[in-house]
Amino acid sequence: MHGHVGPESASRRVRFAHAGGGARLGRRPPRTREQREAGEELFLAEGATRARGAGRRRLAEEPDPHRTCFERDRDRILHSASFRRLAGKTQVFVHPADHQRTRLTHALEVAQVATSVARACGLNVALTEAIALGHDCGHGPGGHASEEALSPYMPKGFDHAVFGADVALVRLNLTEEVLDGVRNHSWSRPAPMTPEGELVAWADRCAYVAHDLEDAQKAGIVTESDLPLRIREAVGPRRSGQLRAFVSSLVSCISQTGCIGMDEDLATVLGEMREFNYHRIYLRPESVAQSKAVVAVLRALVEHYAYHPGLLPEDKRSSDRDDLEAAVAYVAGMTDRFAFDAAVRLLDWPVDQLPRGIDLAPR
Repeated sequence: MHGHVGPESASRRVRFAHAGGGARLGRRPPRTREQREAGEELFLAEGATRARGAGRRRLAEEPDPHRTCFERDRDRILHSASFRRLAGKTQVFVHPADHQRTRLTHALEVAQVATSVARACGLNVALTEAIALGHDCGHGPGGHASEEALSPYMPKGFDHAVFGADVALVRLNLTEEVLDGVRNHSWSRPAPMTPEGELVAWADRCAYVAHDLEDAQKAGIVTESDLPLRIREAVGPRRSGQLRAFVSSLVSCISQTGCIGMDEDLATVLGEMREFNYHRIYLRPESVAQSKAVVAVLRALVEHYAYHPGLLPEDKRSSDRDDLEAAVAYVAGMTDRFAFDAAVRLLDWPVDQLPRGIDLAPR
């Protein structure tokens, strides 16, 4: 249990994880953060965000000896409770069945698309990944219906992007570049301050348009042949080909023009796919009914906690905000299952009126 005995040297005795292990590297001093930051000049494109000179935080911190400021942020997000809770939050279908996406798998797929483009085009990969992993940490339970549910209680409405940066992730003391990318990843928000933030906004749309369609196909809601012929001819009927086409277009456009964008033809196809998803998946009668059920449950929970603030966990109460704001923040952080169970336990909510998932079509 303590590892396998390895060679002895003048300075230390080494143990291996595996019997007979012994991969060897040439001896060299560890690379410092400063050396690695200097190395960014060798591979980052002009205009890409450098870690050196960046990384301002709300509360000043000593730099990490090995990680850049953006690598540190990426790691903090990965280990955060807000990120873990995405595993229990709706992407499209509540109570996702086997293989259906959650907000967590969506964030991972966004990060994969975004970092693929960032590596190819010389953008800051660590910053890109941090924004992508954190971009949906402000989502409430039940998908986008949570924004409709919680907006009446907030002076400026509830925006998951703003809530993510300003509430859900605030305890991590992230850099302003990462928070800005999270806050402004939605296309309806102002443009992010970094090219990496703009890239994540594209990656988000590419990822969810393709994987939401795939989930709907596997659930039997739509078929490949339902997809308009123009889209099938341009990017194919399946997620792998669609993402390959969108990533290639982003890489080509960015490398040839220096603009964080997509070629007009492919951008049009992406928009048409998104419109198809809205009409055939997100706005179908069953989905609308699911959204109404989510709204009813979440509003009832917010009002219950606002009238009974003593039910809030102690660390969720704050003298900086009133009881209603604290209730909204607590409910917004819930997973689907936690929220629906709380409604049944605290409000005697009828189980048959809870949001319902959808089973996968037989394979």
